[in-house]
Amino acid sequence: MSPKPAAPKDSLNVPRFVGVPTFMRLPLSDRAEGLDAAILGLPSDSGAPFRTGARMGPNAVRQASIMLRPFNPYRGNIDIFEALKIADLGDAPVVPGYEMETLVWLEEAVDRVVSAGAVPCCIGGDHSVTLAELRAVAKRHGPLALVHFDSHTDTWDTYFAERRYSAGTPFLRAVEEGIVDPARSIQIGMRGSLFRASDITQSLDLGYDVVTTDEIFTIGFAALANRIAMRTAGAPVFLTFDMDFVDPSAAPAVETPEAGGPTARETLALLRAIGGLDIKGCDVVEITPTYEGPGQITSLLGATVMAEILAMIAQYRQG
Repeated sequence: MSPKPAAPKDSLNVPRFVGVPTFMRLPLSDRAEGLDAAILGLPSDSGAPFRTGARMGPNAVRQASIMLRPFNPYRGNIDIFEALKIADLGDAPVVPGYEMETLVWLEEAVDRVVSAGAVPCCIGGDHSVTLAELRAVAKRHGPLALVHFDSHTDTWDTYFAERRYSAGTPFLRAVEEGIVDPARSIQIGMRGSLFRASDITQSLDLGYDVVTTDEIFTIGFAALANRIAMRTAGAPVFLTFDMDFVDPSAAPAVETPEAGGPTARETLALLRAIGGLDIKGCDVVEITPTYEGPGQITSLLGATVMAEILAMIAQYRQG
């Protein structure tokens, strides 16, 4: 059995502003062997159809995450780093401006994590990077139940001159490739203006369950959490969180902001209501720090969302 990695730096003893920022001050490693989960940056925005800058997202989230503490009081008082062996593996390589080549490199990087038996917990990057993750995770676990938080379905067929691979197409491609089981999957948070009337029904036609932002607040967080659990029950889960799920007042630095979403408090309350997911991979994507204010609120919330997902994984493993 591999030894447990060194513990994260204790911010009661070593000030947060000391040292090179890693996610939640975790040890930096170049391998995933012996880990339960691994943080991996996917710094690509070559699939972005609107704002660019998400390539800078991973390190912005790391910098903001030094504010976070390991103890989660919302899930039975779990110390994440006592429950899970985790390290920060740095960033995957990319080919800036070349989407197809980048997806290959990202898949290879995630595959090394999955092959080591660890859960890849990735920080993007635009939402196209999730397709590379799904390919790597499904190679080991089979077709995945997708739990997708977003204000957009990302199930369009093409963008711009028949471009089939972008941040707006990964969850159609994933169904076509047989790496996501839409009958076990759910998309949450859709809202705003549309390109056409079929923007939501195109996901329903694929077999996804779709919950709009309006419906979230109609049925409530507890009912939605139960719906997610029932939809994914017994299946290996990939959880993907696009930060534009959140209202721009709380997360302005995203690639495609959409007015009228949940607040930061509502977002965290919803995540904390969710349990029982067998998460085999996850990501937080679409943070574009070039649009961030001096308070870095999008990056801080993104880091907090990832910490909550890690707590979900820890709680599930503890039974």
